[in-house]
Amino acid sequence: MTLTTLIGSIAAAASTISFAPQAWKVIKSRKTADISTGMYMLTVGAFCLWAIYGILLGQWPLIVTNTICLCFSGFILLMKLLPRHKRDEIADTLDPASGKHQAPPAER
Repeated sequence: MTLTTLIGSIAAAASTISFAPQAWKVIKSRKTADISTGMYMLTVGAFCLWAIYGILLGQWPLIVTNTICLCFSGFILLMKLLPRHKRDEIADTLDPASGKHQAPPAER
């Protein structure tokens, strides 16, 4: 493996997993007020275009990494845009334990 390939692989892995902590935080806290809608709209659009670019070039590293990033950033944007009760339903489905100690919706 060349140094160039190694650096590219590390960069791709870091980019791909960089959205996981934010997505998990949204699931656990159910809070999205401090997340920038505009930034995530641009990010989702950019990852979509990068994935299409990868498809057009037939470059699997671009396709795979950008599609995974698109899924994570799209999930965060979706959670930002959804009404609170829908966000809670999704969070409860993905992490049932996170909703156990929460107040009923009328009290939040």
